Amino acid sequence: MNKNPGTVWITGASSGIGLACAEVYAAKGARVVLSSRRKDALKKVADDLSYRLKLNREKTFVIAPLDLEITDSLDGVVKRVLSDVKTVDIVIHCGGISQRSLAIDTSLEVDRRVMEIDYFGTVALTKSLLPHFVKRQAGQFVVVTSLMGVFSSPLRSGYCGAKHALHGFFEALRAEHYEDGIGITMVCPGFIATDISLNAVIGDGSKQGTMDEKTGAGMTPLECAKRIANGVEKRRPEIFIGRSELLGVYLKRFFPGILRRIMRKAAVT
Repeated sequence: MNKNPGTVWITGASSGIGLACAEVYAAKGARVVLSSRRKDALKKVADDLSYRLKLNREKTFVIAPLDLEITDSLDGVVKRVLSDVKTVDIVIHCGGISQRSLAIDTSLEVDRRVMEIDYFGTVALTKSLLPHFVKRQAGQFVVVTSLMGVFSSPLRSGYCGAKHALHGFFEALRAEHYEDGIGITMVCPGFIATDISLNAVIGDGSKQGTMDEKTGAGMTPLECAKRIANGVEKRRPEIFIGRSELLGVYLKRFFPGILRRIMRKAAVT
């Protein structure tokens, strides 16, 4: 039987992979800190999961709204969470947005917003919590990036840039704090059936509002979350999740020229 994972803090917990991770970890007996921008959506998640899984809501869930775009607010959020739960064992960074537009048609403001949320917000929250992990000489950062953090696709230049940046930062952090007992797990999902493409921003900053065909036909968020939890328990440095799209990881490593030709012709929406 799997050991109790302790207290797990999940960003982006109101939908998609974050919501599915909240379900998986609550079912495992964890204390789950739920974060996203909307407090009402987080309360609904706590209520729904408590009812469905027959859990004590007050003992299982802590509601901690935050906005990754407002990085100078995150120190205060961390202080409030630690005041409530005393100890955090695992942080799962699921919060973020995606992008669907040609680079030439995408305003720099959109690129900055994607980077601010997906990269700087994640880094700021990590840095705020890092002293807690160092003091304890324990803890695990789980960063849900994307296969787009390993190789790149057309129409996602800003998103790919932010996801690649996360890999650079957390690989450095892994080396810096290995002796402190801090684990880093980079999670690279492929096509997962979430609303990511519906909410993706286009060149002018508005939402795409349509479902990418391959995303809609992708793996369920719950199956993705189960695979994440399994890899996190084993403290794997990287977890690749998907189906045939995982071939891109190996092509990138061994046959990058072939991958580039494939990506030029790939249907990406």
